[in-house]
Amino acid sequence: MPATRIVLALAAAIALALLAKPAHAEPVGQSLPAPVPGTSAVVFHASAAARDEAPPSLCLKEPLRPDGPPPSGWKDTPVFSRPQGRAAAWLPTADGTDLYGTGEVAGDLRRNRTRTVAWNTDAYGWQRAELSLYQSHPWVLAVRRDGTAYGVIADTPERCLIDLNQGIRFEAAGPEFPVIVIEGPTPQHVVRALGALTGTANLPPRWALGYHQCRYSYTPDTRVLEIADGFRKRHIPCDVLWLDIDYMDGFRCFTVDKNAFPDLRALNGELQGQGFRTVTIIDPGIKLEDGYHVYDTGDALDAWVQNSAGAPYQGSVWPGNCVFPDFTMERVRQWWGGLYGQFLSLGVDGIWNDMNEPAVFNVDGHTMPTSNIHRADPELGGTGTQARFHNVYGMLMARATYEGCAVARPDTRPFVLTRAGHLGAQRWAATWTGDNTASWDHLDMSLSMVLNLGLSGQPLSGPDIGGFVGAGDGPMFARWMGVGALLPFARGHTGKGNIDKEPWSFGSKVEDTCRLALQRRYRLLPYLYTLAREAAETGLPIARPVFFADPADTTLRAVDDAFLLGDDLLVVANTKPGPRDPAAKLPPFPRGKWREVSLVPGDQADPDLPRLFLREGAALPLGPMIEWSDEKPLDEIELLVNPDAAGRAVGTLYEDAGDGPGYRDRAYRLTKFTFSGGKASATVADGDWPAGTWRVTPRVVGK
Repeated sequence: MPATRIVLALAAAIALALLAKPAHAEPVGQSLPAPVPGTSAVVFHASAAARDEAPPSLCLKEPLRPDGPPPSGWKDTPVFSRPQGRAAAWLPTADGTDLYGTGEVAGDLRRNRTRTVAWNTDAYGWQRAELSLYQSHPWVLAVRRDGTAYGVIADTPERCLIDLNQGIRFEAAGPEFPVIVIEGPTPQHVVRALGALTGTANLPPRWALGYHQCRYSYTPDTRVLEIADGFRKRHIPCDVLWLDIDYMDGFRCFTVDKNAFPDLRALNGELQGQGFRTVTIIDPGIKLEDGYHVYDTGDALDAWVQNSAGAPYQGSVWPGNCVFPDFTMERVRQWWGGLYGQFLSLGVDGIWNDMNEPAVFNVDGHTMPTSNIHRADPELGGTGTQARFHNVYGMLMARATYEGCAVARPDTRPFVLTRAGHLGAQRWAATWTGDNTASWDHLDMSLSMVLNLGLSGQPLSGPDIGGFVGAGDGPMFARWMGVGALLPFARGHTGKGNIDKEPWSFGSKVEDTCRLALQRRYRLLPYLYTLAREAAETGLPIARPVFFADPADTTLRAVDDAFLLGDDLLVVANTKPGPRDPAAKLPPFPRGKWREVSLVPGDQADPDLPRLFLREGAALPLGPMIEWSDEKPLDEIELLVNPDAAGRAVGTLYEDAGDGPGYRDRAYRLTKFTFSGGKASATVADGDWPAGTWRVTPRVVGK
């Protein structure tokens, strides 16, 4: 062996030895009550002193309640160290272990041998090599060779390196952080346990699962109506139109430009009459301007994040010189939430929180200085710097928004979309993958990004369909709509000055593909809504990696051009340019017989649409052809059936009012469908709604 290689090998061995050598006494491990049945969890601290001095968690739903020592024979114990003044924890991984999660990250589904930095970053036009994006999820899901799994939370909001090159290593600034290890028989068990610890998403209103159309910006009001008319006259399904920052008066939040939108309430009423909802953007940067009601009331409350000298921090954003609410204080969150009452009375249906990393123009790092001061409430750990609270700023803004909307309109379910977030943000908001690029690579990555977000606790996410940055072309847009229409959150969006990117903007052929893609989505709405309810109840994602069908099948571990919707529907996409090769092999299938299915006439003949396969033994409820979610009641169900060897198939359907809090008091119906002997039957499995009045028509796959 050459001398250089010997030196390098020796250096690597020494580095590993130092990595494994603890800088503390034995870590302190304490068992936690099983997060979900079949799992176990242990919280580890670097030392007893670190345990006693640990600040409150900013990602967990509730404080931990340890109930004893780790279980006998527990092996997944982290090694703590403190290299160069930073806190670090490392867990080895056995051969054949595949790693996932780490939240919103660019790249492939499988995260082995990657590095991620959990630091919320305004990453306009991000690329595959980015270490940090808009959200931070210090969490790793590990799936062993035999299909058993464990998950690891680094419970720190600080800037955190997640290094998966040799085992699982977290390294963060700030104090020693706890490490929570969850053990389960399957990855599904571990993801459910993550939801139990960090909280699950609230059930969204049903309309939020429809298609959304946005751009930066639709203005003036006549343009918004033109877009609405474009969908309806072309019979392309759509539920929601979005208003970006140009609807505001000088980009001042909670204001309306009276020239472009002279009567926003009347506009929203007209849109609602056509079956459309509206979502408007609200940013955290508040213009520093006397006489502007948001600034005046916030200043009277002393609501702003402070600089290191104790004065309100000022930074440049869209309106110009801005101050920023300190959402770490409950009184500020209540004030912020209270601003939504009058605003929502204009007929707005949902809120989009953007620029909330927080993004700041013309400064290094595009955000606040880490020396800024947050005067956090005691339950969040008390006063601290931006270095500590940066990663939770967007999450706390989304919390304030969600809670404010719930108070302002108690009879509806808030829908909030946030750009920035942290582990646990799913409790208050859905998300999207930020300012992506109109490229085939970004189309390809959109699947793995949504899947890893789902494996990190966030079930409701999707990309900007068609790409935000750059033009792209018709073939790519058609392919992207085919995929995006089957992801949990489906929104088309593009940037200012870009070409039009509505479904009809690239000619009749692309328009036809987009229509079919969205008709597919709307036929699947009953199933998607059932999955959204399952996500709210259990923490399981809506879109799932193919290996969920058979965690022990290692050939499925790296498949990220296909995914599962729930357990029953397999989506096989073509995310590369050029036509699908009819002779090409499909990705490795899960065990069992899966049959290809059609949802709408002509969809199987369109090469730009993903192929769909139904699991053997599954009965999938399909709704009617509609153009918006509330166009008509669900009075007819086509039950798509792939019987097993015994001629039997089962499925479930969740129904409620589609909005409002009544479902929390059992105003819902969970129906179990059984297909046997060539006939379908239905029984109410849960809920206090009476039995369904729909007509059920079974359709056996292949017949």
